Amino acid sequence: MPAAPARRSYRYYDLVMAAFVCVLLCANLIGVSKVTTVGGFSFSAGNLFFPLSYLFGDILTEVYGYARSRRVVWAGFGALAFAALMSAIVVHLPPAPGWTGQAVIEAAFGSTWRIALASLLGYWCGEFVNSFTLARMKVLTRGRWLWTRTIGSTLVGEAADTMIFYPLAFYGVWDNDLLLAVMGANYCIKVGWEVLATPVTYRIVSRLKRAEQEDYFDDKTDFNPFTLKV
Repeated sequence: MPAAPARRSYRYYDLVMAAFVCVLLCANLIGVSKVTTVGGFSFSAGNLFFPLSYLFGDILTEVYGYARSRRVVWAGFGALAFAALMSAIVVHLPPAPGWTGQAVIEAAFGSTWRIALASLLGYWCGEFVNSFTLARMKVLTRGRWLWTRTIGSTLVGEAADTMIFYPLAFYGVWDNDLLLAVMGANYCIKVGWEVLATPVTYRIVSRLKRAEQEDYFDDKTDFNPFTLKV
């Protein structure tokens, strides 16, 4: 019986995964409900850093392929789900007599079930759309014009995330005009981040490809999002 082929090991894959999950958790726990206004634009403060997760997602798919990126998306989903569960439990535990920090905890981590669910669904759909789009564009362009893939996939992925998260989380809570303004501003900020980060993305992708001796093309990949098979 022939031996199974050895699975490739990578030096930096786990580190990129850890960075992705760290950015994702911080962006969703810190500032997601705070709306700020800068230069006439109103946007959710957490979205100053959330686009970094898409940058990491682009790097993962470009270097390691869709299947390995899929595992990272699910790792992030599990981390977000656990953070939402832990936050709900901690917030709703009865405070000790005389302890005065309950209002602070509720303000910082007291997301409603709507926000938690919207965040999970928006993230899941947006990241998979982003990864799938980049992987297919890479095959179609035969690896040329990286900027078209990173920006193009972000345009589609962030649109899916924005269109799912904000209406589910804040429709009927925020004024409709504010909701639309925040959605539009946040989408522009996210895509703008990706455009500005393109030179950095090029450098990281180039160095990772050389270090890992990998430049994966998803010619025969199963794009089913509901599997962890590599």
